[in-house]
Parts: sequence; structure tokens; C-alpha cells
Amino acid sequence: MSLPAVPRARAAVTEERHRAVVVGSGFGGAITAMHLGRAGVQTLVLERGIRWPTGPNADTFPRMLSPDKRMSWLSPIPVMTGTPPVPTEVFTGLMERVRGNGMDILCGAGVGGSSLTYHGMTLQPDAERFARSVSSRIDYGLLDAEHYPRVARMLHIAPIPDDVLMHERYRSSRQFLDRAAAEGYETFRVPMSIDWDYARRELTGELKPSYTTGDVIYGVNNGGKFSVDVTYLAAAEATGAVHVEPLHRVNDIERAADGTWITHADRIHTDGTVLERKRIVSDALFLGAGSAGTTRLLLKAHAKRLITDLPDAVGTGWGNNGDRVYSVTTPLVSPGAFQGGPACVGMRDSSDPAGALMIVTGPVPFPADIGTTSIIGLGVVPGQGRWHYDAGRDDAVLQWDQAFDRNLTRAIETRIRRIVGPIAVMVDVNAVDINTFHPLGGAPLGTVCDDAGRILGQRGLYVVDGAKVPGSTGACNPSMTIAALAEFGADDIVRRDVGTVF
Repeated sequence: MSLPAVPRARAAVTEERHRAVVVGSGFGGAITAMHLGRAGVQTLVLERGIRWPTGPNADTFPRMLSPDKRMSWLSPIPVMTGTPPVPTEVFTGLMERVRGNGMDILCGAGVGGSSLTYHGMTLQPDAERFARSVSSRIDYGLLDAEHYPRVARMLHIAPIPDDVLMHERYRSSRQFLDRAAAEGYETFRVPMSIDWDYARRELTGELKPSYTTGDVIYGVNNGGKFSVDVTYLAAAEATGAVHVEPLHRVNDIERAADGTWITHADRIHTDGTVLERKRIVSDALFLGAGSAGTTRLLLKAHAKRLITDLPDAVGTGWGNNGDRVYSVTTPLVSPGAFQGGPACVGMRDSSDPAGALMIVTGPVPFPADIGTTSIIGLGVVPGQGRWHYDAGRDDAVLQWDQAFDRNLTRAIETRIRRIVGPIAVMVDVNAVDINTFHPLGGAPLGTVCDDAGRILGQRGLYVVDGAKVPGSTGACNPSMTIAALAEFGADDIVRRDVGTVF
């Protein structure tokens, strides 16, 4: 039954007091909350979206080609490219589109953040790429020995097994591997944070298909995906010290005169109606709302002087991780209908002057074989994007120029053309609809925060997500590096700040 609408102006204002507050429940927020909980720190996690419990043969998540209200965050139409633009009810759905000048961002909403909707690719850059694109100061050897392996264990990563890859549903993946290898490229199977037994059970008919039809962009209904809500966040809540509050949208953050932190949040209904306004006071505040969410909160606080003396570099160092998506149709080649997923095979190339790049398959859930599949490229780009505060909107807006990644785009397109052949029809999807799933930067390491994520000059204020990564993560998708940096930062913060700063 729907709750009655309550206008925001009439919503009650309440005040709460907590030792630590974490904004956002994706990779950075969930990992930080787990470490705080294990250290005995009473911690409140604020998440704007809802919980999405799933399991075998569930219907938790929507299907890409069957639009409904669950797809989008408070939008009357789906916001993702390729989904039919059919009007729906407004709902606190899975994906928000943050509009920018020159680039839009697609980011997750819900307990677990973007880990709910990402394919599960869990890739680690090498030392050279990490130093070039993330940080030359952080000890990569330590990350490689300790923090990346922690993430791999927690997410139970595994590549696609032979028996699944050889199934007819994965024909397009095998075709990609064969063609890329024939061109002399290094091919590989992507480490994935999924239990492949679920895919096997789909292929035998025990479970309704989701993985094996490529219908995973809005989440996997059968479970078996080790998203952070069922891994890190579950471990955080198991400590008894961490409490997660869904449907809490953070609007502003502020530093009080006594040095404590104030988080201004609305408790909302699933239609976006404000039910309660909250003023949440804490000794420590951890920003894990993703690159877009964290950057917007910081830049708003800076512009409105809610926090004085924030570093001038807030809002800088933003990049799209070199993302590029292509739709490829090849005459006389049949990739199959309902192409099996997630994006589980790829190739690497470091020979181009534009820098290292990676290309992976992107299976599509088409019910018929029309000779079409998708291919995704990513690489190293400089963090040249910048956010600016718009007083009329009371929000920060991204500014991006397509010239920033043009050379990389050309290199990706050249490699894909070699793989798919000269007669294939390639459509640059991002030239038609300019967006990214992998926003990075806005509060970069070194100029806004230290290696652990402490914001410079601000005692008890931290960045724990992709906002601190300046533009790209070494020709890999970002999730594993964001997670490893969160593990690394949490170690240092628990060791040095718990009991002293908060």
C-alpha cells in the first residue's frame, strides 16, 4: 500500500548523533563500514536506494528489453542506452543518469551501489599502469601483496570455466577470442565475482536464465553474484556496530563550529516524496557516494561555505576511464541469440602511443540472432574533466571535452576493426549517447586527499570511493582498484585515527 505523499516543507526535522557516518554503500562505503565495524566503531551507513534481495529464480531485477519502474532512479523513463524509452512510474530504481556538459554519468542506486549492476569484472592493473593512472606514491607492491588479494578472496573471483564457455550460448565469446588471437593480441578470460555454478544451473534448465542470456545490466536475478551487499556490507552488519539506512538521500554536508560533521539528509518514500528531514551529527564522515555523488557534495559544500578551507582542487581530475561501447554487426557471422554473459573474455594491447587499452565482449540479450553483439573498450586517460557549481541548480555539473579521450577512442576503434574485420558494421554507441559507467575523480589523490583518503586540512573527513582516482585505473574497469584502495585506506585510518580523531 502506498504511503500518503508528504510535501517536503511539512516533513519533520530530526537530529541524530553518531560516531561515524558513511555516505553510500558501494565498494568504498561498504568496505570502510566493515573495517569500522570490526574496530568497534558505531557506524551509520546512509544509502539513497532500496535493498534488492535476490536468489534462485527471483524476479528482483528488471529485464533490459522490458522497461519498468525498477530501472531508473526517480525518472519517468529508462535512462540507459538501448532500453526502450517506455514511460513508467517514478521510483527509487537502480540507475541514475547524472547529466553533464559533454558527458553523462550512469551510476547505481541501492544497497550495494553500482556493484548491483556491474558485470562483475574484477581486474587488477599492473604496477606501471597503476603508477601512471592512479598514484606513483602509493606502494603498489603492498597493494599487490595484501589488498588486491583481499578483494579477490572476498569477491570469490573466478574466470569462466571451459564447460560454460564451450556452450552454444557463449558462441560470441569464443568468436571474439579466436579473432583477437588470430590478430596476435593477448587474450584472456576475465576474473568475475560470480559463482559459475549458477550459470551451469541455468544451462541445464534448473534456473530461469539471466547470466546465460546476457540479461545482467540491471542485476542478476538468480543470485550467485558477489556484489558488495552480500559480501562486504553483510560482513559489516554482522559486527553489530554497523547500521544501514536505505532511502536516505544526502543533500549537503557541513562542518560545525566545534569540528563535528553535519550530514543533511532526507528520508524518502520510493516515489521520492520526503518523509523526514534529518540533521545527522558525527565525529567522522566518510564519503562513498561514488565519483559523481561525492564530488557534488564536496563542491556544494565548498561553494556554499558549508565547509571552509577545502582544497581548491575539489572538482578536478575527473575522467571516464577511457570507456567506449560499440555495436558490431558482422555479415555471415552468427553470434547467436541471447548471448551468454556477463562480459567474460577480453584482449589487451599496450603497443599504441595512445596508451594501454583493453577490449572485452559485451553480450546482448537479443531474443533473435541478428548478427549483432557489443564490444567495449577502455584505457588510460588523463583526468582533465572538471566539475563546476551551478547556483541556480544548487548542484555541481561536469564539464567534459571529447578531445580529452579522442586518441584513445581512435586506438580502440582501430583494434576492434582488426578483430571484427573490414566488412563489419560498427556503431560508436557513445558518439550517439555520450555517457560512462565508470566515473572517476573529482577529489583526486594528492591534491584533495592523502593516500588513505583523508581530505587535506579537514580532520575527520574522508573520501573512500572512486572520486579519489584521477581519471582511470590502468586500462581496467575500476571496481577492484577502488576496493583495494578502500582496503588500504581503512587499514591506515583504523590504525591511526580510531580513538584519536574519532
